[in-house]
Amino acid sequence: MTDKKTFRPHKAMILAAGLGKRMRPLTATTPKPLVEVAGKALIDRSLDRMVEAGVETAVVNVHWLADLVEVHLARRSAPKIEISDERDALLETGGGIVHALDTLGPDPFLLFNSDSFWIEGARPNLNVMFEAWDDSCMDALLMLASTVETVGYPGLGDFVMDRDGLLSRREERKVAPFAYAGTALLHPRLFDGAPEEPFSLNELFDKAIEQGRLYGVRMEGLWIHVGTPDAIAKAEAKVRESAA
Repeated sequence: MTDKKTFRPHKAMILAAGLGKRMRPLTATTPKPLVEVAGKALIDRSLDRMVEAGVETAVVNVHWLADLVEVHLARRSAPKIEISDERDALLETGGGIVHALDTLGPDPFLLFNSDSFWIEGARPNLNVMFEAWDDSCMDALLMLASTVETVGYPGLGDFVMDRDGLLSRREERKVAPFAYAGTALLHPRLFDGAPEEPFSLNELFDKAIEQGRLYGVRMEGLWIHVGTPDAIAKAEAKVRESAA
């Protein structure tokens, strides 16, 4: 029996168009992706992970304070940046990806939220995701963090995962062991029939659950969610601790 060849995506998308309401007052003048943690903008932390993983092109959607995001990204030499312009209308997570599909191409691509990052564990988490990808049974593979091993995450968890990695939603009024860590590997077929209008990506995750095609990988290391101004200091403390 031959080993399965590891898939490595060449393209990725960063969701960077949101208004950042929970990050106010900082986001009155600074778009959330440009908020700095330990001297580095959140969006650069995601882009640096992509470069480490061999991603060649990153599609970044923009809306709020879009010019500032574009100027910042123009300073980077890698990866190649393609802008998906949502200045006229904010399309939310699902519609924003649909709007960018032509640029992303026909192959599976990485997706990053712009308000979180992680400190690596023993192995690079993106490499673990690439090795776990199985095109025959997956439409989406989510990076998951244990809800007890996070910083800045106040939720009750998002998913339950079986021994094969198949995901189901947290039941109402219960706690789930895993939170979506804002990074995923998605096949464009997940968006078949989806409209180019505002809608949540969670709708397609639920559809994939119904079809048995939403899977997860438990990340190693520490996931850091930076959703509010108060979360910045906690995140910076963990970055300093990891570098000590």
